[in-house]
Amino acid sequence: MPNIFADLDFVRIGASVGLVALAALMSYWQKAGLGKDLAMATVRSFVQLIAIGYALEFIFNQESLWWTLLIITVMLTVAAYTSAGRAKGIPNALLITNASIGIGALLTIGLLVGLGIFELRAQFIIPIAGMVIGNTMTTCSLVMARLRDDVRDQRNQIETALALGATSRQAVQPTVRRAIRAAMVPVIDTTKTVGLIKLPGAMTGMILAGASPLEAVQLQIIVMYMLTGATAFTALAAAFLTAQVFFTNVHQLTLPAGTPGAD
Repeated sequence: MPNIFADLDFVRIGASVGLVALAALMSYWQKAGLGKDLAMATVRSFVQLIAIGYALEFIFNQESLWWTLLIITVMLTVAAYTSAGRAKGIPNALLITNASIGIGALLTIGLLVGLGIFELRAQFIIPIAGMVIGNTMTTCSLVMARLRDDVRDQRNQIETALALGATSRQAVQPTVRRAIRAAMVPVIDTTKTVGLIKLPGAMTGMILAGASPLEAVQLQIIVMYMLTGATAFTALAAAFLTAQVFFTNVHQLTLPAGTPGAD
């Protein structure tokens, strides 16, 4: 039976754990009470990353599209559940997060593969899918929570617009616009400052792996534009789908039970 830990350099890993130990000591010194959380996070991250590392090695060796699709489906499911958990008070939140994250991820990955930028192989698609899905998960959570809170806070203005003859879409459009903007601003700011403040993850990883800086830059440009597009797709889908749950079929505003501030 092969030793599954044969390729791990425990000396390097142990040295990096020393930084976590220093953080724990500072927490103890300041009585911040973070020692247990730091220990749990350190152990969980080690186990999870080792597990996914060997799982990916197995899948890459299979060269099977079905295994790739299975991993992406698991990623989407976990992301949707996580995002839905932050959208408290929104009916059908899980359906909305599944659809919104799926739209952003599948459209983006589909375009990249269709245009020949990436091959339809596990070692390309799975890492790209992970970046896209992780980013769109955050976007979806932000849009849904922002839209929920703004509809609650702007209830009087929305009802006034409805009373003056506006449709539900027209009445809620300013709120939708603000939610989309709130989701897009962080990725736009990151894109504007990339390379000036820090070297992004994909670029850093390639350089550490021995690629030339120009090769790393090319990949990073693709990744940044990819994430911008995915964010836009998901933000639009999440805002549109979420806005629907706050209105009846006859364009009456209704805050669902469980929404903070609902009657």
